[in-house]
Amino acid sequence: MPDERMRVERADITKLAVDAVVNAANQSLRGGGGVDGAIHYNAGPKLLQACIEIGSCPRGEARITPGFDLPARYVIHTVGPAWHGGDRGEAELLAKCYRNSFALAVDHGVRSIAFPAISCGAFSYPVLPATEIAVREVRAFLETDTSVDCVTFACREKSIVAAYKKILAR
Repeated sequence: MPDERMRVERADITKLAVDAVVNAANQSLRGGGGVDGAIHYNAGPKLLQACIEIGSCPRGEARITPGFDLPARYVIHTVGPAWHGGDRGEAELLAKCYRNSFALAVDHGVRSIAFPAISCGAFSYPVLPATEIAVREVRAFLETDTSVDCVTFACREKSIVAAYKKILAR
């Protein structure tokens, strides 16, 4: 049975009016390419300063900052695994990104949250396995927690949107 609190959108995550957007960050939290660079650019220079104050974030963990100039109140920064063939604990690290992001969301009263395709860009995680993990972890969270009303998978690429739609239809 599909959970109506989950949806996929072909969208720019930096434009979404949600309580929190999740940033597919690097360990330094200093911005980078892809989603990370776009979030830093659109949130403005205060985001970088907040991230410098935090320091760093190990893979699988998450940190939270204000959204600054974004429509979102918060940015939850999580560092996914780089893909090395799947035999270095990548799946568990990716699952932890979702679990730890939700833990911060609950602690901060987040009711709506948007996730990018964590690790599918610069970290080269294969899209279908990554989307399977994402949907599994979001479903598991939503089965036990009612504090979050809406989870959006926000993707710019049609192929990634299609992968999410395929998994969500199961």
